[in-house]
Amino acid sequence: MKYKNILLNLLFTILTTISFFLNIELIYKDMFSLREPFIEGTFVVTLFAIGIFYFYFKNKGKKISIFYKILACFYSLFMIFGKSYKAIASWNFIFGSPLMFLISIIMFIGYYIFFTKAISFILYIIEKIKIKNIDNKFTKFIFDKHPFIIPLIVIIICWLPYIIAYYPIILSPDPSFQIKQFLGVKTKYLDYIIPINDNVTITNHHPVLHTVLLGGSLKIGRFFGNDNFGLFIYSIIQILILAGTLAYTIKYMKKLNINNTFKLIVLAIYCFVPMFPFYAMSGVKDVIFTSFIILYIIKLYDIIHFNQKLTFKNSLCFLVLLLLIALFRNNGFYVILLSLPFLLLFRTNRKSILIILILFIASYMGYSKVLLPTLGISEGSIREMLSIPFQQTARYVNNHNDLSDSDTKIIDHVLGYQNMLDNYDPEFADPVKNNYNKYTTKEELKEYFKVWFKGLIKHPTTYIEATLNNTYGYFYPNSSRWYIYTGFDKRITEDNLVDYHFNNLKSARNILSGYGVSFPFLPIIGLISNIGFNSWILLFISVLLIDKKKYKYLIFLLPSLVSLLICIASPVNTYFRYTMPYIFSMPIVLILIYNIFKEKRS
Repeated sequence: MKYKNILLNLLFTILTTISFFLNIELIYKDMFSLREPFIEGTFVVTLFAIGIFYFYFKNKGKKISIFYKILACFYSLFMIFGKSYKAIASWNFIFGSPLMFLISIIMFIGYYIFFTKAISFILYIIEKIKIKNIDNKFTKFIFDKHPFIIPLIVIIICWLPYIIAYYPIILSPDPSFQIKQFLGVKTKYLDYIIPINDNVTITNHHPVLHTVLLGGSLKIGRFFGNDNFGLFIYSIIQILILAGTLAYTIKYMKKLNINNTFKLIVLAIYCFVPMFPFYAMSGVKDVIFTSFIILYIIKLYDIIHFNQKLTFKNSLCFLVLLLLIALFRNNGFYVILLSLPFLLLFRTNRKSILIILILFIASYMGYSKVLLPTLGISEGSIREMLSIPFQQTARYVNNHNDLSDSDTKIIDHVLGYQNMLDNYDPEFADPVKNNYNKYTTKEELKEYFKVWFKGLIKHPTTYIEATLNNTYGYFYPNSSRWYIYTGFDKRITEDNLVDYHFNNLKSARNILSGYGVSFPFLPIIGLISNIGFNSWILLFISVLLIDKKKYKYLIFLLPSLVSLLICIASPVNTYFRYTMPYIFSMPIVLILIYNIFKEKRS
């Protein structure tokens, strides 16, 4: 029996090692080439195989349910498809030939074995692990006496090198365009729409409230004679909002009676993982939006876990929070719409939640459909919602030559046929959707979708491939792109529009930038900022709640899950800024999950 177990685990080890290290790109290009080995890195592979064999042989993990086995299947598919799309922007590593398909099946089995064993081990650790509480004068002073203000001060002190080095702010293209809009300069966003007032340069492509906050801060600084100081005023506001939100999560952990060790770990993540200070100094709309999402998640947990009754004051504060989420990012409205109504499943607060939901929808519609048009502010282009079908059409045009002349003319009128041939990027929809004809009527758009549907019937796999190619990185941990902003954007300095400049601490910026850019590639701890890995955690804890029949707690995960769905519909593959709502909230979400099962164990 012992030898049978050894042989079985040896077979599992071989299959898993093949899955992780097989050079399928070489096999795909030239199966019979002997110039390069099919297994890469002999020494590393050997160490990996020894470690995996030991893990499989000694694994004392519990049996897992069908839910986890399905999850392991998805993880395995994410790895196989991700590897194929990252290498050749296609699934031909899997379906390119019978041989490739057979190899993919072998790799799937190897990955599946690994993930089922890993999940089993993780579940065993969750049930058995006991973290010693660090209880001394130091932790009592921080977490008992001053659970908000001391963590806030500590976070800001640890962020000071970034605040000083990148004074006054890190501007990427989007906030630069927002500032130009606020200052009355026409930008590309007006070219995408038919403006309702030619004299108004602001559009709601970027949320107006955030544009006004950015531009208003600059104006205040300009009043005092310094544009840089005005930009820094915005940075201070954003730093305080983000740092205050993170500090509040530490304070909330006291309410849950969480072990001080966990509080220290979470505080250390906020202080030393570079994505937090870098985005605190980046003027993008997502930072403040993400802060409000974190507060929303905690509020949902409060209502669900503690059966908290909403008073008038609490209801009013909750409504304001919901509106801030919707007003600081346009898709925030959909995050609320796809999560808040589920609270109506509970009898407690049902009337209050219904009133809040109605007021939220009415207020947002009044703002976006009445107030903004009255001020002459135009909505963003409808093309922003159509990245998926536009990318599918572009891939179709590039891969097939069976469109009729009339269908070609319809596509050409809406998107520009030649533009799709010349500029299609399978992981970035902007080159295609930026050519959308803003004069397209509703009838012409309907005609386009008729052509789109014909393509779906003729070549459905092309459409599936287009979407997979534009989204795989959100589920593939080996993909890492567009992580943080560290550079200087010159757009607002053109024509002496704004006197924006960094200080002379270039060496400090180089060091911090090097640390920030390299962090995702650090062993183990780098996974904290890995997009695909965080998506995996989100899926795992969702399955964990389902398996344990803790269905009601799925509601507080909905803002994160909806944010992940929005990433799938987004124009860019593996774009960190879009994932911030569920990556920045992950530390407190994991603590909330831990608290659910800690109380059950108690």
